[in-house]
Amino acid sequence: MLRWLIGGGREPQGLAEKSPLQTIGEEQTQNPYTELLVLKAHHDIVRFLVQLDDYRFASAGDDGVVVVWNAQTGEKLLELNGHTQKITAIITFPSLESCEEKNQLILTASADRTVIVWDSDTGRQVQRISCFQSTVKCLTVLQRLDVWLSGGNDLCVWNRKLDLLCKTSYLSDTGISALVEIPKNCVVAAVGKELIIFRLVAPTEGSLEWDILEIKHLLDHQDNILSLINVNDLSFVTGSHIGELIIWDALDWTMQAYERNFWDPSPQLDTQQEIKLCQKSNDISIHHFTCDEENVFAAVGRGLYVYNLQMKRVIACQKTAHDSNVLHIAKLPNRQLISCSEDGSVRIWELREKQQLAAEPVPTGFFNMWGFGRVNKQTSQPVKKQQENATSCSLELIGDLIGHSSSVEMFLYFEDHGLVTCSADHLIILWKNGERESGLRSLRLFQKLEENGDLYLAV
Repeated sequence: MLRWLIGGGREPQGLAEKSPLQTIGEEQTQNPYTELLVLKAHHDIVRFLVQLDDYRFASAGDDGVVVVWNAQTGEKLLELNGHTQKITAIITFPSLESCEEKNQLILTASADRTVIVWDSDTGRQVQRISCFQSTVKCLTVLQRLDVWLSGGNDLCVWNRKLDLLCKTSYLSDTGISALVEIPKNCVVAAVGKELIIFRLVAPTEGSLEWDILEIKHLLDHQDNILSLINVNDLSFVTGSHIGELIIWDALDWTMQAYERNFWDPSPQLDTQQEIKLCQKSNDISIHHFTCDEENVFAAVGRGLYVYNLQMKRVIACQKTAHDSNVLHIAKLPNRQLISCSEDGSVRIWELREKQQLAAEPVPTGFFNMWGFGRVNKQTSQPVKKQQENATSCSLELIGDLIGHSSSVEMFLYFEDHGLVTCSADHLIILWKNGERESGLRSLRLFQKLEENGDLYLAV
């Protein structure tokens, strides 16, 4: 474990004048993360981080190993060995509130077609499940029903004792790529370009068996779904490979909002627009979402977009937030957003309000801000008038964390212990608030002096 003191921002690259990438100077006055700890335990790409409690987290990746860490000190607490191939999903299974024995489990799925259940306190392997016909790509826990689900080429429901309660028939070779819980004992699964709504039927007096029913197929996406999260109790959002964003009603599964780019060639397009239309679809793939009460934040290609739920439009964007695709984003307190990318950087943004000029046209579509598509003049005119003097926002770069030498896969935020990032460089970095750490070191020094009596002698 290495501790480094860091400072300064990213040096402009040789082609910086040709790149629209926003940079930040040496003095990052609003960036609290000025110290870092480098944690070494993995021997391949580290893809996953999961928080266990207020001070512990677990990491996992392509070496098939799970490591439990202390987020405060960076100490390696446990190493869990059991998988023979890369880990494809990891999740925690907390004990029930009513249960006296608080025993949190860690569930890991692997390309070796097994799921292993671990005791997070001891590292003991509770059980290995090896009856899968395909790789499990996602895991989710339905805490209220005290069951967990595994998604691969089919969907299986398990209880805490690891009994298989029920399963679906074979779904597709593509398999389930994402899975979230929605109301009415339902879950929504992303399978290729479609969403499938399943309902879990719990045992009743009339039937002692669990069952899972296929309720509805939603076929509105034109390409594979890459992102799926809950926005709140009443809605969820999906994003696709070609940049479609759809917000769904979680109760009746209808679309609340549908925004996409328009690949619609037109003789009116100028040369610049034609160039934009020729961009690779990967440049507009929606890789990840996060949200708060007001907005959905989308990682779109190399950019970041803020979509307001009430106004149903983009209110802020950074079209080129990173040099490469943004893989993971998270909303922090104080209107801050953190993003990490294939370019190896982690960047901190602040969402700031700005007064929109009355004469400035307001984009009506999600990707009109990208330059894709044409605004309908008849519909945009009343919108423009309605939005006069309305408040729009901007994403301002306030911190640039450079420490990894390869793609940063994801991160975790601890309010008291800083930021944790994992990377394809096999490393985990624990970014610390320098001012806070300095204060804690001074406090520990005074406590030690007081214990030894040296403080009073000095006085």
